[in-house]
Amino acid sequence: GMDVVLIERWPVLGGVCLNVGCIPSKALLHAAKVIDEAEAMAAHGVVFGKPKIDAERLRDWKNEVIGKLTGGLSTMAKQRKVRVLTGVAKFEAANRLRLDNGETVDFEQCIIAAGSEPVMLPNLPDDPRIVDSTGALEIAPIPKRLLVVGGGIIGLEMACVYNALGTEVSVVELMDQLMPGTDKDLLRPFTKVVQDRYEAIMVKTRVTGMRATVPGIEVKFEGDKAPSVGVYDRVLVAIGRRANGDKLDAGKAGVNVDERGIIEVDKQMRTNVPHIFAIGDLAGGPMLAHKATHEAKVAAEVASGEKSYFDARTIPSVAYTDPEVA
Repeated sequence: GMDVVLIERWPVLGGVCLNVGCIPSKALLHAAKVIDEAEAMAAHGVVFGKPKIDAERLRDWKNEVIGKLTGGLSTMAKQRKVRVLTGVAKFEAANRLRLDNGETVDFEQCIIAAGSEPVMLPNLPDDPRIVDSTGALEIAPIPKRLLVVGGGIIGLEMACVYNALGTEVSVVELMDQLMPGTDKDLLRPFTKVVQDRYEAIMVKTRVTGMRATVPGIEVKFEGDKAPSVGVYDRVLVAIGRRANGDKLDAGKAGVNVDERGIIEVDKQMRTNVPHIFAIGDLAGGPMLAHKATHEAKVAAEVASGEKSYFDARTIPSVAYTDPEVA
């Protein structure tokens, strides 16, 4: 029942998860699963032959899936009389925002939900063959050899897709295991399956440099069992994401932001300024869309005067790799 203005910097609603995160990656993972299952049936007497992959059409289908969902969100916003403004907003004071087109918005209460961005390695050559997770979702053209830098969930999901599409995949991870933070007993069956599929899995290995050459991106490694150098058609850098809390001039509203871009909140999702809330990736904790959605619900209820709290006993996390790990 409140009067709501939503400010979004991109031309479409839906944020990371919907546009360049879980939704497009799950669409591609679905295609990968179909390819893998068709191949596995050969052992039981049903032989399909090698799939012909039209990367452009696969990408268009994935974009259609996203389009349906983002279109649905703008319709919902209209139905609920949420005014949507497009632009980058920064705080000017504790009750005022200014958009990059000069327009100002005054508010009684505000929810900061500006998410996070992929982290890139420093000093990389400026080359289209080096991509972050957003670039990796564009798939076309399909590379012959791909190096995934970062063995976390994002990197491994994309490794899964490219492997099914016929790419030779290598994964490099700084820690001593893939999916750091995952229980070792869950990881064992997963590793057993993927080590046969991938060209190389290099744990406890650091990437020390990259150079753009005509044959491909030349990557230098430092680690016990890693080669000193390798050449790849494409390199996906998936070393994590960083919160956007420090990109909004939140200090001008008196909101505390730490050096990692995270805004500290209480159980009601309030920042240190009581009428300003923060939710999602920039409010700390696991960077998961379902956690953000639940925090949003709490913040909206508190803003409208209800006695609501964020009290998560557990937050489920799933890697939609093949096999899946949850």
